Amino acid sequence: MTHTLPKLDYSYDALEPFIDAKTMEIHHTKHHQTYVDKLNAALEKHPELKTKNVEELLQDLSKIPDDIRTAVRNHGGGHWNHSFFWQLLKKNTHAHGKLKEALVAQWGSVEKFQEEFTASATGVFGSGWAWLVKENGKLAIVTTPNQDCPLSKGQHPIIGLDIWEHAYYLKHQSKRADYIKEWWNVLNWDQAEKNYVHE
Repeated sequence: MTHTLPKLDYSYDALEPFIDAKTMEIHHTKHHQTYVDKLNAALEKHPELKTKNVEELLQDLSKIPDDIRTAVRNHGGGHWNHSFFWQLLKKNTHAHGKLKEALVAQWGSVEKFQEEFTASATGVFGSGWAWLVKENGKLAIVTTPNQDCPLSKGQHPIIGLDIWEHAYYLKHQSKRADYIKEWWNVLNWDQAEKNYVHE
């Protein structure tokens, strides 16, 4: 199988004014495409891995040959993380259903969860991601450096936020906190609910 750039279900300007169209276009067509291209290039060296989808590659990196393990971790992770992230972007949705119940049960309110997630995302050193995952039946807020993926740690991702500078620099420059604050306006809670319910 050749890995490909997924098409978005919305236009690049669909998230305005919270995430600008030019950032979305560059992020999707340049950054994500590069991860796809470099993942495919790495797998050329090991044709036996071409039958695996990106989830299978990432779920057990110890089975990836040494000479391409770092490339699969970085570029496979970048491909999967972004594919997951794009689905979580949509305006005008709200926390609901079983996920909302779980957030309230664990954090006391959706707002308190958002505060803790925001603090975790804001505090990431350098480039990386912030996640809400399910691990051992319990929700947890975690972060990963670079393009590391929760799948590689046996975690089930529910929400993921890209906090690499390329996700926000055109509009917010170095103000990561402003980007995170605006991102809450485009978090697709409908998709997050699906991610929570369907494991």
